[in-house]
Amino acid sequence: MTDTINHIIRHKLVPVFYHDNREWCLDVMNTCYKNSIRVFEFTNRGQNAFDNFIALNQFRQQYCPDMVLGAGTILDKQTAGKFIEAGTSFIVSPCFIKEVMEECKQNNIPYLPGCMTVKEIYDATVAGCKIIKIFPGEVTGPAFIKAVKAVLPGVSVMITGGVNNKNINGWFKAGTEVVGLGSDYFKNADTNKDTLLIIEAKIKEAKRLF
Repeated sequence: MTDTINHIIRHKLVPVFYHDNREWCLDVMNTCYKNSIRVFEFTNRGQNAFDNFIALNQFRQQYCPDMVLGAGTILDKQTAGKFIEAGTSFIVSPCFIKEVMEECKQNNIPYLPGCMTVKEIYDATVAGCKIIKIFPGEVTGPAFIKAVKAVLPGVSVMITGGVNNKNINGWFKAGTEVVGLGSDYFKNADTNKDTLLIIEAKIKEAKRLF
């Protein structure tokens, strides 16, 4: 578990992605990998989520050996167990869910719950979470991170929601350890090579900005 947590913090950028098309999922993850991304969160947000996750994990094992692949938008114990059995390296939820935390702890899998208040962050940290997902980031803002770090200096946070190349540096300056690269990097993603080039350019720019 510690190795995975350290890996996430060390690499800083985590694409947060879902698409129904399996081949497009593989193309996007491969593009991220070729541009030095080493953590990838695939969200459980569609009917093909589980099957596509399995395909991604098989691809990762063969072609992206040092990529850490996690499952996001996990809302209950059964779904957490299903993705853990399928090989996820970490689990992410939009809020703290006790039964999901317990399932992750039982299987020695890092759990990154979404939090929006200092009390939620504190409670998740006490429960054993090593990285706290601040969500939605566009609502809280970098000033919130500075305030959290002032009273809970030991907490590690990942911002998800509202991250783009105009504000990414501000998040890191505020003390954020990790940022989730979401819709601004992948929205309206037509499944073609031109879109992959756009994704690649945005990731390259993101890496230059902090």
